[in-house]
Amino acid sequence: MLRVIAAAVLGSRGLLLVSKRAAPDVFYLPGGKPEPGEAPLECLERELAEELGVGIEGAEPFAEVHAPAALEGVEMWMTVFRTRLAGEPVPAAEIAAMRWWPEDRGLRLAPAVRDCVIPRLDLPA
Repeated sequence: MLRVIAAAVLGSRGLLLVSKRAAPDVFYLPGGKPEPGEAPLECLERELAEELGVGIEGAEPFAEVHAPAALEGVEMWMTVFRTRLAGEPVPAAEIAAMRWWPEDRGLRLAPAVRDCVIPRLDLPA
């Protein structure tokens, strides 16, 4: 099973989503896989710094999601934190694009985002 730690960042434009260069047409929550022995919040802090050049101002547990991984074709266990960012996010590292849902309608959403996260946030699908 693929283990992922992710951030649900809500702003005035909606939910922050990113796509990766390996699949630029699929949008996910920012975050990634923890390194061995790395705590979930340490992983989230590292991933957000690498991917978006931001820190974490605050993070609260939000959801434990079990869903198919969009690209890997395996089951994924994703721990999601409602996260407030320190700084302005800018795509870096493997991030191809950054968008806001629902402001940017018509995005191809990863199944976990579409089926589990957005409904729990009461955002329009």
